[in-house]
Amino acid sequence: MFLVGIPLLIIPFAIYNMIAFLTPIPWGQVVLEVPMASGIKWPITPHDILITFSLLLLFIEIFKAARSSSSRGIIDHMLSMGLFVVMLIEFLLLPQAATSVFFLLMMISLVDVLGGFTVTARAARRDVAIEEAVHPGDRG
Repeated sequence: MFLVGIPLLIIPFAIYNMIAFLTPIPWGQVVLEVPMASGIKWPITPHDILITFSLLLLFIEIFKAARSSSSRGIIDHMLSMGLFVVMLIEFLLLPQAATSVFFLLMMISLVDVLGGFTVTARAARRDVAIEEAVHPGDRG
C-alpha cells in the first residue's frame, strides 16, 4: 500500500489549518448536545471532535509502528517527525496556531513520534534477541 508511509495525523492538521485560515469558526461553539444519564446535556464542540478524531488516528499510527519495522517504517517515522516539526514551527510563528486546540494536536503528534520510535526500537531489540537465540554459535 502506498499510503502506509504517510502519517495519518496530517489529516487533523490539514482540517485545523483549513478551519483556522479559510473558514474561521469559534472552537467553543456547541455543535451537538448529548443527553446523559445524569440528566445534563454534554456539549460537543468542533475542538472535541477534532481531538477525538486525532486520538483515534494516533491509535492507528501506533498500530502501524508495531506492525512495520522495515524501511517503510523508517520513512513513516521520518515523515511523522517532519509533521511534528512543521506543527511546532507553525505553533510558534503563526497566531492562528497559537491555540490550545493546535497545541493538543501537536502533543498528539509528539506522542506519535515518540511512540513510533519506541515501538520500533523495542521490536528491533526483540528481533536481535530472537536471532541470537536461533544462531548462538555463529559469532565469529
